[in-house]
Amino acid sequence: MTTKTEWPSSLDDNELDELDRYLRAHTGEGDLLLDGVHGLLSALAVGPLLVLPDEWLPEVLHEPFADETEGNRVLALLAKLNDSISAELDVDAYEPILGEVELETGPMLSAAGWCEGFSRGIDLRASLWENRLSEDPQLMELLGPVMALAVDEGILSADTEFEKLSDDEYDECLSQVPAVLGAVNQYWQAKPATEAEVEAMVLQLPGDDHDDTTPPRQRSGHWVH
Repeated sequence: MTTKTEWPSSLDDNELDELDRYLRAHTGEGDLLLDGVHGLLSALAVGPLLVLPDEWLPEVLHEPFADETEGNRVLALLAKLNDSISAELDVDAYEPILGEVELETGPMLSAAGWCEGFSRGIDLRASLWENRLSEDPQLMELLGPVMALAVDEGILSADTEFEKLSDDEYDECLSQVPAVLGAVNQYWQAKPATEAEVEAMVLQLPGDDHDDTTPPRQRSGHWVH
């Protein structure tokens, strides 16, 4: 049986640590850490259209590299992380990278960073996602567990007030994330973006309606895989 650690494109723990340290040292308030980057790339991997690195790298890197060697290393790690997501989904070995937050009762896993990144990945093709979510309830249903986590963490706002998830409900939603991504990936393969949807997206791209007024979310913790 193939395991994640045997898959050649997956980062090992040392590489994850290395990328985590770089991101922590070169990000500001509201920027994505490792869990957020993984969420961002996960959304792109299962989304309706290819998003090239030139488009998503500005969401991840915010400072010039110290030198060419550092730049090449960080870019290689990010490329490997990106490649690993599709590879792990193909062999049912995907796991979200989560943060760990300190509570009065002790450390607890948090999907806040991953969900923040996932939402930013959707934002890069916002018109396609929003149009399909409004027209096809199947996609909304497939995304249910991820959206529940995002609402619970305050990443997404809801039209109606929801009670906080219980610990068991939170864990259940987390456990469904790999299946959700697989189902969403299959959805877009079976129902690809139409020519009209793509044209509408292209018309919106130059305006870049990304809302920079949204207050940054504060996160703490470290990557947990």
